[in-house]
Amino acid sequence: MIGEGDRVPALKTRLSDGTELNLASPGRPLVLYFYPKDDTSGCTKEAQDFTLLVEDFTKAGVNVVGLSRDPMKKHDKFIAKYDLKVPLASDEDGAFSDAFGTWVEKSIYGRKYMGMERATYLIDGDGRVLKVWRKVKVPGHAEEVLKVATAA
Repeated sequence: MIGEGDRVPALKTRLSDGTELNLASPGRPLVLYFYPKDDTSGCTKEAQDFTLLVEDFTKAGVNVVGLSRDPMKKHDKFIAKYDLKVPLASDEDGAFSDAFGTWVEKSIYGRKYMGMERATYLIDGDGRVLKVWRKVKVPGHAEEVLKVATAA
């Protein structure tokens, strides 16, 4: 599990906006938020909250990327449906969520299953983790991340 002060692994992925993300050297600060599933209530709210603040993050010199195990086709529909301004990445092979320890056992109504833990990482431009939020609750989260990101 990757924690504060750790260097992130050299993982690369293509984002929904067509750019490539090299996690080990993003070039400028990066907010990477892991979320369970496109087009569900909590995940939609979280993506909308980051979208509302994307200009503030940009002014602060911070990129924001959302990541789930959904395929890019599903991401594209999700972005279009809600007019999201934050690029999304697909972790279909689980490389990112395995490296960050966000693919965890969950339980609902006594049934156990594997799923994505809602977590957010603030990473500096050289690929070092500045701040970690685990087991994120959506209300107010994007605002809190912006506050920390602009102070870093």
